Amino acid sequence: MKDVFVYDGVRTPFGKVGGALAGQRPDDLAQQVISALVGRAPKLDPAAAGDVVGEVILGNANGAGEENRNVARMAWLLAGLPVEVPASTVNRLCGSSLDAAISGARQIALGETDVVLTGGVESMSRAPWVLPKTDRPFPLKNLEAVNTTLGWRLVNDRMPAEWTVSLGEATEQLRERHGISRERQDSFAAESHARAGQAWSEGRYAEMVVEVPGVGLPRDETIRDGVTPESLAGLKTVFRREDGTVTAGNASPMNDGASAAWLGSARGGELLGLAPQARMAGWGTAANEPQFFGYAPVEAAGRALARAGIGWADVGAVELNEAFAAQSLACLDAWGFGDERDPAIVNAWGGAIAIGHPLGASGTRVLATLARRMQAEGVRWGVAALCIGVGQGIAVVLERAD
Repeated sequence: MKDVFVYDGVRTPFGKVGGALAGQRPDDLAQQVISALVGRAPKLDPAAAGDVVGEVILGNANGAGEENRNVARMAWLLAGLPVEVPASTVNRLCGSSLDAAISGARQIALGETDVVLTGGVESMSRAPWVLPKTDRPFPLKNLEAVNTTLGWRLVNDRMPAEWTVSLGEATEQLRERHGISRERQDSFAAESHARAGQAWSEGRYAEMVVEVPGVGLPRDETIRDGVTPESLAGLKTVFRREDGTVTAGNASPMNDGASAAWLGSARGGELLGLAPQARMAGWGTAANEPQFFGYAPVEAAGRALARAGIGWADVGAVELNEAFAAQSLACLDAWGFGDERDPAIVNAWGGAIAIGHPLGASGTRVLATLARRMQAEGVRWGVAALCIGVGQGIAVVLERAD
């Protein structure tokens, strides 16, 4: 089995729904990060990329709109790159692009190829409304258009109702189970914005984020400077509950964006002309009841750590996708942060509550950010993890390459 390394990662700034990137097709967004990544490999001749790149694997959660025709293949072709390179698109909802990275890592580890381009994309702005096909032609009743942007749609009647509650209601149930207060959620969310703003000001994302031409979006669109727990405390809850705590302020927004990364063996790095940032030392997935999706990263990270042969005491950096503050806090409590472990090592450059969560692109964001943080901070071991709708979690353990 070959070692697998992360060599480079890029992403677009993440735009808000209806915002600066809403006019960009998802396949075009994916093409932008692929082109940028190819241009950053000094020894890779784009015209000869078919001799180096064994596979392109992108994650995408919706797949119902302009990204429907295997967006990985479409984006590679739109970049004007050799038609001989195969491509596939994977869907594990919010964990799609981390799943894509794991799929690519397996190919490299097994010696099937030395280089894989992996990543993900989502345009939640452009997710279409759909009409289901009818049982018979020319129905004499009204048809309801279904919004494919987020969450359950076209639900099978045989699915238990407790599994198909909204993501926000599921999070309310999770915070009830684990005793997560509104105050802790708002404090966590405010910290996400503060850290993200500071990271941008310090240039932490300068080498990682590539602007989309003609858009004029220099940084992530949903970061808010000056957010405080007190200002968030004034927001109304989103879901109709007398004791509700989940608000638009302590949940991730809906976003548009794309991300991409080079994975490769030691020889793959030579072919690309890049030095490795981190080794993919272990990975894991886990599943539980669909309504408690937010807690599934706990077991997924445990499995990834076990496969890497280390424990939480060894970990110096964590990137946990902040779908909701409540679910993030439940995971961090389970892992011992705030008790025997320092919460400052989690999402030190901000998280999804501030940066955004374009579903299919977020896995590569957390992976690439973790690799760069580990280099910048001199940390040996790190964990990247995401919760996934319908009750799943996914995680990867990185070891700093040097």
